[in-house]
Amino acid sequence: MTELQNRSGVPIGADLIDEFTSGLAGRSIRPADAEYDAARRIWNAAIDRHPGLIARCLGVADVIHAVRFAAQNDLLVAVRGGGHNVAGRALCDNGIVIDLSAMRGVLVEPKTQTVRVQGGATLGDLDREAHLHGLAVPVGVVSKTGVAGLTLGGGVGWLVRKHGLSCDNVISFELVTAEGHLLTANAADHPDLFWALRGGGGNFGIVTCFTFRAKKISSVLGGLIVHSRDKSGEVLRFYRDFMATAPEELTAYAAMLTTPDGMPAVGIITCWCGDVDEGTRVLAPLRAFGPPLLDAIQAMPFPSMQKLLDGAFPDGTHNYWKASFVPQLTDAIIDLLVEHGNRMESPLSACIVEFYGGAPGRISHADSAFVQRNAEYNIGMTAQWTDPAESERHIAWVRAMYDAFEPHSSGMHLLNFLSEPADQVIRASFGDNYSRLAEVKRKYDPTNFFSVNQNISTATH
Repeated sequence: MTELQNRSGVPIGADLIDEFTSGLAGRSIRPADAEYDAARRIWNAAIDRHPGLIARCLGVADVIHAVRFAAQNDLLVAVRGGGHNVAGRALCDNGIVIDLSAMRGVLVEPKTQTVRVQGGATLGDLDREAHLHGLAVPVGVVSKTGVAGLTLGGGVGWLVRKHGLSCDNVISFELVTAEGHLLTANAADHPDLFWALRGGGGNFGIVTCFTFRAKKISSVLGGLIVHSRDKSGEVLRFYRDFMATAPEELTAYAAMLTTPDGMPAVGIITCWCGDVDEGTRVLAPLRAFGPPLLDAIQAMPFPSMQKLLDGAFPDGTHNYWKASFVPQLTDAIIDLLVEHGNRMESPLSACIVEFYGGAPGRISHADSAFVQRNAEYNIGMTAQWTDPAESERHIAWVRAMYDAFEPHSSGMHLLNFLSEPADQVIRASFGDNYSRLAEVKRKYDPTNFFSVNQNISTATH
């Protein structure tokens, strides 16, 4: 039976757990509790871990209480925000999950165009409140994603080309350190920590509140264009050439996918965040090409754009992902995409091309931990399936595609997109920033208390 153990495998006594529980305003969930299985379930059903204790926090005081309990008893710690990370970093075996999923508050300040977001909030929570004031924050592409994990890993989404990464729009972080101290990190206070949190993952503490700079965006021009799968090569080449000169108000991703009715297809999904009339003019060639089998582009509220892909990533499916940055979308890379895309065996899987050229590249890679500033194309390889008996072949498809792309890769990877990044991949993906991140890690978490993440070693050699 699962039980709470320290890192050496020694069980933690029931009296210590009871004492911890008595000081928690939220819920302390143990393996014998009826809600345990539901509480340990996350979006990716391929992750099946059994924590010894889940501390569902109601506020910052609960987070500090849980951190100090874990430190005193040498527990392995996982931190859960939205629980949407494909690698399952929200969970651990036998240790403690510090669960922020009940901390989902969002406070909008319209006069200053800032938004305070608690660490357990999802993109949908954020969008719902910001939209009331005609504002939007540059975050991801699926509304069920957690704001915290997305932002700490960089954060790419529908507004990325015009307004940058999610981490580029953070003004301030409130976090609990490994010693159980509450700090504020911004440009003036703990600037080294502020630098590291913008792309360095969950290595430095538990962020209980983010303060974002918001944008005056209410409606966008967005939607999906679908072509038959046999047109993949020409559609992807047109997409590449079109995006090379497209205004930064347009973010558009392409993918080889399967439609809900089972038809193999290639699609382009767009989000134009500028003037609608201008967007209609800019998008006209993209909509005319082919012509497509389906053109569903239309004006919509930004929160609706954020929900367009929710159905493609349902809860409870098995997922295994990899990704590679490539400097250019060459014909050879497009040929590889078509070849491997046609080998997909699950209708839920996809090969994705994401173009980030624009605002992210105008910030120096030394100005934040997120270093992949000039990597304009991300190739995502996402296997998704429902029957666990099929896991081996779907995982093998992703690995084969990843291996085929490595000779073309920049050597860097979008770490939030990877199911199992090896240490050398993490190091390479932080590039020249890794040694500086290690210094910040040594300062704020010298014992690697926070290790269930895109882990940065305090030893740089």
